[in-house]
Amino acid sequence: MAATGMVPADKAAYALTRATGTLAEGAAKLAEEIGATGVEALLAHANRTAVHKGATAALGSMQPRPSEWYAFDGKDQDTTDWYPQGLTCGEESGNIGVPVLLVSWYFKPEAGERGIRVSFLSPRTLRYQHALLVEARPDGSYGPIDIHAGGIACHGDLLYVADTVRGLRVFDLGKLLDLRTAQNDLGDPARVGRSGGRFHAFGYRYLLPQTDCWKVVRSGPHFSFLSVDRSGGTPALVSGEYRQDDPGGWVARWNLPLTDGTPKDAFVMGQAKIQGAVSWGGKWYLSQAADGNTNGRLLVHSGDKMLTRSYPIGPEDLTVRGGKLWSVTEFRNKRIIFAVAL
Repeated sequence: MAATGMVPADKAAYALTRATGTLAEGAAKLAEEIGATGVEALLAHANRTAVHKGATAALGSMQPRPSEWYAFDGKDQDTTDWYPQGLTCGEESGNIGVPVLLVSWYFKPEAGERGIRVSFLSPRTLRYQHALLVEARPDGSYGPIDIHAGGIACHGDLLYVADTVRGLRVFDLGKLLDLRTAQNDLGDPARVGRSGGRFHAFGYRYLLPQTDCWKVVRSGPHFSFLSVDRSGGTPALVSGEYRQDDPGGWVARWNLPLTDGTPKDAFVMGQAKIQGAVSWGGKWYLSQAADGNTNGRLLVHSGDKMLTRSYPIGPEDLTVRGGKLWSVTEFRNKRIIFAVAL
């Protein structure tokens, strides 16, 4: 594979160590006081509607077009505060009982930080709902998480979120919280946390508290994107690093469930601007970005060969659903979740 990149690398450089601390305790206290709900119940109350094959500007000059795509609603298309990044799905989890796509967003303005959120979208109804991801504390308080959330992946009930410099943050979908079960309204839309016996979440109805953490052992590697390879006997968590103008970004794979922080293998990709990666059926799929007006590329590595395929503008994280490769695009008025053939 050296002719086109994907050169084996020292896997010890990307090792992780578990650092749960008080995260599980804080999440459990919130779940006890508010009451946990499920993904299916959240989707039943979804308050936004995606547009089937909307936001065609995202496709640019892509030919052939995706086999399927969904555009976020007008408000989420137009905002310059929130940017979609990570993508995962119920099939990647292997445990979520309803079809669902999950998308992570980060809050861009430096002032008034509002952390990160995840959209839960039903491909059956095209209805979707945002949930705020928070870090809970043992005293029952909580706050926003200020990271890029460039990639997400599901395995079982666990949602892994890439934390660029720290490693992986872990959230338990079994502790998805509905503030409507604890109070009649959604609190102050300008506040987050607990105050005077009330819960506030910037106006969001749903909260998802962090329950665990895996931190880098050595400083240096950046965790930019995530996916799960379910094409082999043992599922593997895939992560890697985006580098702007440097082909030295890496990818690595960890066996799931994640109990050992040492990856089973690692590679240097030999490509710059990689926003997402997944291995599947002996091939590597890499999502390569350009800029807000230029089509990206899908790079497919098979053995020592690399195939380049047409892709939309601003492609990000990758996941596999229904035998197809899915991604999400990030730029304003060009925000879609789309599928192409593997």
